[in-house]
Amino acid sequence: MTDYLFNGTIPAFRNRPLPSMDKRYLELQAWLASKLHSNFTLTLLSGDASFRRYFRIAHNNQSFVAMDAPPSKEDLSSFIKIAEILEKHQVLTPRILERNLEHGFLLLSDLGDNLFLQTLTAGTVHHLYKLAFTTLHQIQSCSLEKQTLPLFNEEMILRELSLFVEWFLEKHLELRLSSSEKKIIEKTFSFLINAALEQPQVFVHRDYHSRNLLLLSNDQVGVLDFQDAVLGPITYDLISLTRDCYIAWPDQKVEQWIVDFQKEALERKKLKETSQELFLCWADWMGIQRHLKAIGIFSRLNYRDNKSMYLNDIPRTLNYVHTISKNHSQLNSFYHWLEDAVMSKQA
Repeated sequence: MTDYLFNGTIPAFRNRPLPSMDKRYLELQAWLASKLHSNFTLTLLSGDASFRRYFRIAHNNQSFVAMDAPPSKEDLSSFIKIAEILEKHQVLTPRILERNLEHGFLLLSDLGDNLFLQTLTAGTVHHLYKLAFTTLHQIQSCSLEKQTLPLFNEEMILRELSLFVEWFLEKHLELRLSSSEKKIIEKTFSFLINAALEQPQVFVHRDYHSRNLLLLSNDQVGVLDFQDAVLGPITYDLISLTRDCYIAWPDQKVEQWIVDFQKEALERKKLKETSQELFLCWADWMGIQRHLKAIGIFSRLNYRDNKSMYLNDIPRTLNYVHTISKNHSQLNSFYHWLEDAVMSKQA
């Protein structure tokens, strides 16, 4: 039996043909010409799950990355603010070299395309995750003034969970929920919200996984896609990495990683004395919340944004929810509903 599961699709930082001459592309080209002052070439890189596009720039034997973020769809101010916080705390992220907020363009340093996901195997995972955990401790240690980051509060969590109902259950599976089913889901959501809010609150990247981490020289870790950071639960990024939507590991390994992370958090005094049992529960419950949101987003990406490749990641992510909810008595009703109403339709 394989020690990990991976569907082989990596839609990030792969060179692609240049786009058609759309208006934003021409505007970006003109802006870059005003900054670089000599010949350069642009290569479209695969985008992420947002409206942003990325281009690799070859210029005078150097490489840069340009971000195209339409102002009507994306807010660059958040990216810039979070980048400055992370840089201040020595977390390696693409440096912002030039900016044009009016048009939504950034010129960034190029950290390469050696994503963790491309390198992860049963033989490399312990080393790579050790590096990622060290970086995560560094991120969680960022000192924050009040109101620096949005709060991962009840309203935000419920908004995320609602994506599962709207886009996966109702749109993708075409379920029509009865009043009793809605009560089960509402009760589960309430439990997950309370479980998240009772945890110690730290800097949360909010998308900390193998497609957003780069292995750099000297075993340094580059961090991408951090603009949605919040002040939130200590286990959020931990479970995002260890129960990654894009690659799965045996439960025993995941549990040991969580326990080891807790021990180091205690040593770093980021965490007050907390039982191992409770910390593992926090991670499980946090994972269910995140994965329900992710399933909703994967469905929305297909139906709203015509990005059907994300449907391939739903079975793995849904399996996390199904398997983990079975282990917790507080989620017994939800597990049985999931078993009866969802798993059979998804198979």
